[in-house]
Amino acid sequence: MEQKHRVIILGGGFGGLAAAKKLKRTPVEVTLIDKRNFHLFQPLMYQVATGSLSPGEIAAPLRGVLSRQQNTQVLLGEAADVDPVAKRVTLCYGATFEYDSLIVATGSQTSYYGNDSWREWAPSLKSVEEATAIRHKILYAFERAERSATEEEARAWLTFVIVGAGATGMELAGALAEISQETLRHDFRKINPTEARIILMEGAPRVLGAFPEDLSAKAEKLVTRLGVEVVKGVMVTKINKEGVEFKRGDSVEALAARTVLWAGGVVTTPFGRKLAERTKAETDRSGRIKVNRDLTIPAYLDIFIIGDLALVVDEKGKQLPGVAQVAMQGGTYAAKAIRSRLEGKTELPAFHYFNKGDMAVIGRAAAVANIFGFHVSGLPAWLIWLFVHLIYIVEFQSRVIVFIQWGFEYLTFSRGARLITGESATDPMDPTARTGAGGVCS
Repeated sequence: MEQKHRVIILGGGFGGLAAAKKLKRTPVEVTLIDKRNFHLFQPLMYQVATGSLSPGEIAAPLRGVLSRQQNTQVLLGEAADVDPVAKRVTLCYGATFEYDSLIVATGSQTSYYGNDSWREWAPSLKSVEEATAIRHKILYAFERAERSATEEEARAWLTFVIVGAGATGMELAGALAEISQETLRHDFRKINPTEARIILMEGAPRVLGAFPEDLSAKAEKLVTRLGVEVVKGVMVTKINKEGVEFKRGDSVEALAARTVLWAGGVVTTPFGRKLAERTKAETDRSGRIKVNRDLTIPAYLDIFIIGDLALVVDEKGKQLPGVAQVAMQGGTYAAKAIRSRLEGKTELPAFHYFNKGDMAVIGRAAAVANIFGFHVSGLPAWLIWLFVHLIYIVEFQSRVIVFIQWGFEYLTFSRGARLITGESATDPMDPTARTGAGGVCS
């Protein structure tokens, strides 16, 4: 019996999952490998971080999603190396898999611009663990402020700094403002949560730099109306337990803040660097691999790179952003290209990205959207944002649950997932202040 064409997909995010689904009726053997057993709906991660949703409501088990796809198997594992000549992928625990076509959708990781020590004090928002760590920091800050010995200490705990004013930073800032102004307003006796200070720092001259200038200005106005302080044109130089130091012009300023959240840039993963090394591919400063117009690596046309790891330019030479839509369309294209090759078609049209627009939510009934060139803000943009995000959640059950949660939150401002779990670097360092599994101080 002739062996079918073997397709290995590394990564079960938006791009990898789109590619796997598109190969459903293609005569190939698909193996999807991911270090997690679930697909995570990244655009709603900030809602987990701010207690609106639980992780399970934005995650879908990959095996369940692809269970009816007979030509596909899902494996738990992380790619460590690749031999592009022998066409072989090696996983971290030593297992090897041979392929005829390889689709790499391993994504990116948070960049602290060479200051990895900041990660301990300023978690980012790339994984479920980081989202719950941020939730811990936010809610724990109010608890610590409630039992602070001095007004100065309470003020430091009630000062929140978000570094980076892209879509993630804006979403976190708006949600934090609503938590302090509405959700927790009546929950404490000693402190007044509405007096929390939320500061959004950005190195560029405006927020939402990828958006048109008019929408950027409207977004800043919306988030400022919620009580968020927007500080632009500054560069963070230090983050530690006490707070943040930043450079504004020629002066260096310090800010006492026990809760710092990172919404900065991204960089390639270790496997992405290894792949570039093995294929001698050209990369940019963040490690993204420059690909051909058909999303393959020069000299290795059997390797497709999609999503955050790919450096793709459109017909006008403009670099495509690392967003979900680009990844999904890239995954669909790679699957179609593989099917076309199996049908004997060698001349494939170049990948064309259809830009449906960009959206960023700021808060309750407040968002900005660039939809097919039309600029929308406020309530209409917020309603569009709700509809689009509900449509793209993978599982129908999750769509229903999220819709109900959003409706309840809109009516009551309540956030049902306000759980403080795990530990944070900013928790009390005195051993007598910690509790063990049995609830006894140790």
